[in-house]
Amino acid sequence: MVPDTLRLIATAPRRRPSARLHRALDALLRRLADDAGEAAERTQDQIWALWMRYPDRRAAWDLERATRAIVAEDHPTAEAILHRLVALHPGFAEAWHKRGTLFYMQGRDVESVHDLHRALALEPRHYGAMLSFAEICRASGREDAALFALDAALRVNPHLADARRTHAELLGRRAGPGH
Repeated sequence: MVPDTLRLIATAPRRRPSARLHRALDALLRRLADDAGEAAERTQDQIWALWMRYPDRRAAWDLERATRAIVAEDHPTAEAILHRLVALHPGFAEAWHKRGTLFYMQGRDVESVHDLHRALALEPRHYGAMLSFAEICRASGREDAALFALDAALRVNPHLADARRTHAELLGRRAGPGH
């Protein structure tokens, strides 16, 4: 599934996001590249808030409950909610992303990559899913794949300081000592 997800990321600029996503995301994601400082932080917050929205208010509320359960490290509750969400609302990109994140936290990388792939299929600009995928690749020794995913995430959101540091670190390893 890693090669398939890399292809999905590579084709992201040519793919349209799910029609279920809020239309304001287009303008916010375009603006993100030009924003700086606090303006960039506000834009990122607005993007995440819209990713958490869904036409079915109950689904959005359940996603919020699952997110709180993840933060509280109540993984069984989060997993039960997220399983139900992706079954009932397979077009909810953020539900796939959250479940992929939960699986990653549990060391369930194969399942995580599957769900991150689904999130990226629905929202090709989901830099959070790209970052999670990059971390799985890096941890499994696929540094080239991690670099590719980090680069893609940084093209969508250039304000990801941790991603930029990790990207530079991985590039430094490629260059070897003394370069």
